[in-house]
Amino acid sequence: MFTKIKNASVTLAQKIAAAKVAPTEAQARTALFIAGVSLLALGLSADVVAQSGFTNTNYNDQKIANAVNAIMTYLEGSFGALIMAASGVGAIMSAAFGQYKAALSLMVVAVGSFILRSLIGTFFNDTMIQD
Repeated sequence: MFTKIKNASVTLAQKIAAAKVAPTEAQARTALFIAGVSLLALGLSADVVAQSGFTNTNYNDQKIANAVNAIMTYLEGSFGALIMAASGVGAIMSAAFGQYKAALSLMVVAVGSFILRSLIGTFFNDTMIQD
């Protein structure tokens, strides 16, 4: 029984040493995949536990909320109306010239600038953003 364990450990050590000195393409790909998954897991874990109480990090999103509120104020005001009108006229002109993909894209921009706050409220936590 001890000889089986000894032979298995020697074989494993030989394979590890051979992979370290001259790795095959599959071994290198596997090692790089494991390294990439490890880096992603370690890098994203700080964001995952940012507000969970496991860390002493206080996350204040007031500045982000203020920036989003300023952008939303511009898009819902006269600048948003300008974007909507320009993209609507561009969609009509694109459709007249036969560029239907461009017309559809411009219509998405026009409608998107009109309903952006509703979309943000639907898909994101917008309790910090003022109405």
